[in-house]
Amino acid sequence: MATASTPALEADRQNLIELIRAEAVFHGDFTLSSGKKATYYVDMRKLTLDHRAAPAIGRIMGDLIADIDGVVAVGGLTLGADPIANAVMHASAGGDRPLDAFVVRKEPKDHGRGRQVEGAEVAGKRVVVLEDTSTTGQSALKAVEALRREGAEIVAVAVIVDRKTGAQAAVEAEGLEWRAAIDLDDLGLAPQ
Repeated sequence: MATASTPALEADRQNLIELIRAEAVFHGDFTLSSGKKATYYVDMRKLTLDHRAAPAIGRIMGDLIADIDGVVAVGGLTLGADPIANAVMHASAGGDRPLDAFVVRKEPKDHGRGRQVEGAEVAGKRVVVLEDTSTTGQSALKAVEALRREGAEIVAVAVIVDRKTGAQAAVEAEGLEWRAAIDLDDLGLAPQ
């Protein structure tokens, strides 16, 4: 896995890796959202919603996508992507390239405006789909499908932790770039 672009960001990344190892990796028998079985679970919500980690997550994920031209908004499938998108939005607000955030509902609302994508307007805009962890990529691809229906130009999928179990191939098969801040080697875990 590549390092972050500056020593300060790499320090953020290393600190986040230590927090994940200490507080977000659980061992046992788990069924993942993909339906696959695993002997460990990386619960990134423990950290994406934690005041110690969220600011660093915003900086790290913003740095991960900083070289992609024309991106104006980030987000993904609710609930996993929501705090990440907010962290990136807040981290970018003081910079020269502020990013807005959006939320992709699992299904369109059945009332009000009936929207499936909330927040930043995405029609005709370059966006990046975010995810906390990814096994098969299906959550990210569900968001991609909804965003394409809204007319967004999705340029990449960026995850905090890549489980190295096929998500990258699934995302790239859809013609999208794959980016990950941390992988299982960083965490001392083996793919399952």
